Formats: sequence, C-alpha cells, structure tokens
Amino acid sequence: MPSPDARLLLAEDDAVFAATLARALSKRGFEVTMADNAAAALEVVVETRPRFAVVDLKLGVDNGLTLIPALREAAPEIRILLLTGYASIATAVEAVKRGAHDYLAKPVDVDAVIHALLDDGEVVDTLAPQVPRTPLALRRVEWEHIQRTLQICGGNVSETARRLGMHRRTLQRKLAKHPVHERLES
Repeated sequence: MPSPDARLLLAEDDAVFAATLARALSKRGFEVTMADNAAAALEVVVETRPRFAVVDLKLGVDNGLTLIPALREAAPEIRILLLTGYASIATAVEAVKRGAHDYLAKPVDVDAVIHALLDDGEVVDTLAPQVPRTPLALRRVEWEHIQRTLQICGGNVSETARRLGMHRRTLQRKLAKHPVHERLES
C-alpha cells in the first residue's frame, strides 16, 4: 500500500491526458485519484487528504485558479501544481498568489511534473527511488525553451525565430520534430 505521502489529486478534464499522466505518476510511486471538475476535486481532497495536487487551469466550466484556495483550505499542507495550455506570466503570478507551489505550461512530461511537486529539495522517502534526479538533456531544454517562447509570441513563428535569433526555416524544422524523450539509465 502506498504511503500517505504519495497520495495525489489529478484535476484534469481532458480524459486522455489525465489517464496518461495518472498512469505515468502511478508507475513512479504515486497513488493517483482523478477528478474532472472543481466539485469532484474538492471532494477528493476532503476525503483522501492527498499530499499533492496537479490542477488544470481550465476544468471544463470551472477555473483551476478559483479551486486553489479551496484546496488549500481543505488540506493546508497540500502542494499544488497548476498546469495550463494557456500560459501567461499574469496567470503564473496569480496561481502563486492563490497558493499554488508551481506552474507549468502544457505540453509537459511526468518528470517535469514530479520535479515541480518536489522542487523544494524535499524528496519523499517512499518516492525517492522512482524519481530520476538527472538533469534534462540539452536538446530537451532547447525544445522546452522554444515552446515557451512560441507561447509568449502567441504562436507566431516569425516573431519566435526573431526572439530566438535563428532563421525561420530552422525554427520550423525544430518545431516539426516531436519532443525529445529522455532515456533513463539504470
């Protein structure tokens, strides 16, 4: 049976993304409970008292930002990570003001989620063996930086290329590639 420190709420309305992320987190030692709206998420927190919560900004008709204070009130020790496909500096600041510990823009991989949840240097003992602590590969860091810059530029490839100091065609080739996946060495 997983440790109480491994309980995690995943509040996400995209069923495919939620199932994929939940499966990956479970393989790394988390006990994941899913919710697809704010009311269900709050109910899970009251019933199971998870240590962690991964909350989507847009939960159908609900807003993840308004859910954060309610989650913190129900479970003051919970560490909350806000995920969004609509990243902005204003949203990130507001999420932290409301009590989120971190904020990540989609697409995101499970290792980035875990590191964001455990970023204060504290590694829950029961999860430590499953959490890789190797730095990201340079190609992965580059890909994530390009994605962030593209979001900042509102999807404008020409402006992104200008800001990154590269030719537009070079950027288009890099964008056509899929995200770099890390190979974990055992």
